[in-house]
Amino acid sequence: MTKRNKNSAILLMHCPDAKGIVAQVTAFINDNNGNIITLDEHVDRLDKTFYMRLEWELDGFLIPHDKIADFFNTLIAIRYNMSWKIYFSDPKPRMAIFVSKLPHCLYDILARVHSGEWDVEVPLIIGNHHDLEPVATQFNIPFHYFEITENNKAEQEKKELALLKEHNVTFVVLARYMQVISERFIEQYPNEIINIHHSFLPAFPGAKPYHSAYARGVKIIGATSHYVTSELDAGPIIDQDVVRVSHRDSIDRLIMKGKDVEKLVLSRAIFLHILRRILVFNNRTVVFN
Repeated sequence: MTKRNKNSAILLMHCPDAKGIVAQVTAFINDNNGNIITLDEHVDRLDKTFYMRLEWELDGFLIPHDKIADFFNTLIAIRYNMSWKIYFSDPKPRMAIFVSKLPHCLYDILARVHSGEWDVEVPLIIGNHHDLEPVATQFNIPFHYFEITENNKAEQEKKELALLKEHNVTFVVLARYMQVISERFIEQYPNEIINIHHSFLPAFPGAKPYHSAYARGVKIIGATSHYVTSELDAGPIIDQDVVRVSHRDSIDRLIMKGKDVEKLVLSRAIFLHILRRILVFNNRTVVFN
């Protein structure tokens, strides 16, 4: 897999479609001695919106890092009524992982980090159960336990947020974390909290969706990864996948296949986020993959 480019900047933007946007943005980079690495664009003809992801090298760029945003906003963004953000390749993104009892997604994530597949740091893991603390210890990552109840949830989330801030966490992954995140928490990390769940909702809700699906004789199972919003499991979708099943598959086999697809879909979403290839607009995503 491709890693993030060193010493580069990434622009993610969208605005009403108009002539000359690409020319103006690329001229801004070129005129300031920047070298464009990648440029991806998309026009939604239905709502007449233009989307773009542009990455350029910063070596020799004439505008200082801390002034690029101001210059871009004044010279380009205001003129085209853009919604935009610029990210820098350094420092590395810092990912906090929230877990409960199921280990499959956590193991997959940590294996990819440990092998160097992802250019990301994991300063801590937070759990509302102790079950996965040995996994964190195995990978030499600090584990923090927060018991969550109806009576202490607000106070515990406040402590969690303080911990994330202390460790300069830039985004959060819910690796089968079986707790609903409060709106107050989500507001601190807009479009920076990634969740994974099976794709049986809303047809098979409850604690045992695979059992319900088996009873109905489903022919496909799948998973959905999305950004977390205040509306439960209804945030902007990043990635999805399915796998075929049949009458030959037992409930245990369905669960195993479901875990496999969950791991894959969540990891793809995390990787896309690390590379800043996801642009969110109106509860939808444009994914430049």
